[in-house]
Amino acid sequence: MKEKFQLEQLLKTSPKILDAKLTSAEGLSEWFAEDVNIRDGKYYFLWDGYEEEAVLLSHKANQHIRFQWQSDIDESLDTYFELAFSLDPMTQAIMLIITDFAEAGEKDSSILMWEQQLQKLRRLIGA
Repeated sequence: MKEKFQLEQLLKTSPKILDAKLTSAEGLSEWFAEDVNIRDGKYYFLWDGYEEEAVLLSHKANQHIRFQWQSDIDESLDTYFELAFSLDPMTQAIMLIITDFAEAGEKDSSILMWEQQLQKLRRLIGA
């Protein structure tokens, strides 16, 4: 059974810029995967010659995008990964909240992977 975890990251950027980096194939290819393609409503993420397929579960512009790995569909409809964010009206900073699931023994490596990807995203948007 997979365990849910969340990571939070404060970013100084605009919602429009961040949304483009989180939802478009081009934006995701810049920080999340080596290449991303969208075909027939499915997202294909490529890392080191390995392709992983994900289904788009939901997207609300400037708020969140939620995917489910194709390999998890038969396992449970409750597992997904989500990139959600909200703008703090006082500071104009954005809180990015990543929600994902990992096997108990793989949670630490999954968190490390997300932290590395977040470093790339911060450099990309200058936050």
